[in-house]
Amino acid sequence: MHRITLIPGDGTGPEIVEAMRRCVEATGIDVVWDLQQAGMTVLEEEGTPLPASVLDSIRANHVAIKGPITTPVGHGFRSVNVALRKALDLYVCLRPSKYYEGVKSRYPEADLVVVRENTEDVYAGIEFERGTDECAEIVGHIERLTGEAIRDDSGISIKPISESASERIVRFAFDYAIANGRRKVTAVHKANIQKFSDGLFLEAARRVARDYAGSGVEFEDRIVDNMCMQLVQKPELYDVLVCPNLYGDIISDLCCGLVGGLGVAPGANIGEEMAVFEPTHGSAPKYAGQNRVNPTATVLSAVMMLHHLEEHDAAQRLERAVAEVIAEGDRVTYDLKPSRDDPSAVGTSEMADAIIARL
Repeated sequence: MHRITLIPGDGTGPEIVEAMRRCVEATGIDVVWDLQQAGMTVLEEEGTPLPASVLDSIRANHVAIKGPITTPVGHGFRSVNVALRKALDLYVCLRPSKYYEGVKSRYPEADLVVVRENTEDVYAGIEFERGTDECAEIVGHIERLTGEAIRDDSGISIKPISESASERIVRFAFDYAIANGRRKVTAVHKANIQKFSDGLFLEAARRVARDYAGSGVEFEDRIVDNMCMQLVQKPELYDVLVCPNLYGDIISDLCCGLVGGLGVAPGANIGEEMAVFEPTHGSAPKYAGQNRVNPTATVLSAVMMLHHLEEHDAAQRLERAVAEVIAEGDRVTYDLKPSRDDPSAVGTSEMADAIIARL
């Protein structure tokens, strides 16, 4: 029996998580859901979008799956997703981007996996607000140490990149490539400019790559802006991309765009002892309660979860059912139709019904 923390999220999260839950149960695996609430739905009641009970549940169960959670832009609380990753040391963000027949895409050859470092870089959340005494003190320190003047009206974000975290994430990328029959790992960086942060990441990646020289997995590196161009021109040349935090976030969305968008993009946050699975897309609150949004990314996140739980047969059957429903194109949501105003489009729940019927 698997006991799994279930976090519906907010916005459209509860609808797509419910669709996912029904699909997972239809595979026949023995599962007990530990329901927990996080995000905007509990902020007023609990005084925090991430109650301690959620973290306690994940620590006890070791596995969780969640819907998207709204993060205010430019104000309010910081990302619940970032807080989860930091609190549980979920140092890997794993985001595969795979083309499924029937999805509108210019890149049917694309099959990419982004391995993103989750704990450092500017996402570490070390920031100093414009106009505060703390920010002025940091600006003063930087000017004294470097001789570089910083405008008085600046906000400051710190970008830590460590040798240990860089080695850990690159080692995960190689181990993942070997375990999943992948052919190449590409380290993505801006070491030509960020010499002491990205330069350290690249140095660590090259050192780890030497340990895997006989594994059959190739290694190379690409500067991040060139990587973006290469992915758009010839994605078939790439396989597993390992990135620091910020570049990984951006590159993974680019890869999702190659295969049809965030609606078909699953994800996972993985640590040594725990893993949290979630779709890559946001909460789309304007569509909440309308039974309209595509559940595919969340269902495919469950496929990743089932593989993590070593329920490989159930995972393969569920992914095959999703692929068949999308390829057939009859009982899919509006975004998977040739025209977004196609009257034959079905809702979230009905697409889940179609997937379940294929299991």
